[in-house]
Amino acid sequence: MKFIEQSIKGVWIIEPKVFNDERGYFMESFKKDVFEEHIGNVNFIQDNESKSTRGVLRGLHYQTGEFSQAKLVRALKGSVLDVAVDLRKSSPTFGQHIAVELSEENKRQFFIPRGFAHGFLVLSEEAIFSYKVDNVYAPAYESSLMWNDPTVNIDWGIKEEELLLSAKDKAGKPLSEVTIFD
Repeated sequence: MKFIEQSIKGVWIIEPKVFNDERGYFMESFKKDVFEEHIGNVNFIQDNESKSTRGVLRGLHYQTGEFSQAKLVRALKGSVLDVAVDLRKSSPTFGQHIAVELSEENKRQFFIPRGFAHGFLVLSEEAIFSYKVDNVYAPAYESSLMWNDPTVNIDWGIKEEELLLSAKDKAGKPLSEVTIFD
């Protein structure tokens, strides 16, 4: 596996070694000792999966306090634009974001540490998205950053009228009003 640290400290793209032949392919998607050697100890406790159609934007979600979560995400089918926004008040990159395309073709994974909002936009006709998390889902600690916050200025590459957003995602708060991390 190749670990590529991004311009925001703690955020990584992971490119697995993929072995292709006439039967298909094989790859290791997660290997604890190699992961810890590059990123550190993260105790993933749950795997989640979602299926979405083109134009679905999920995010920008995060959990606060003792229920904050680190995530390791990837697209099993299709492609997505995946985004992480730094919400760590003491970080020199506070309010900045990293966007990366994850697809079944490139098999890239994206590691997002605690202290970040996370979201993705489905670029293909359909996508199956998988993510490992290191903490339980706690609805009382959940928050959403506005997907189109002008301060964060994410270029999703799609017209607003083409987006499919949940009521929760439409109600995200601007960066100036969200709960941030120390």
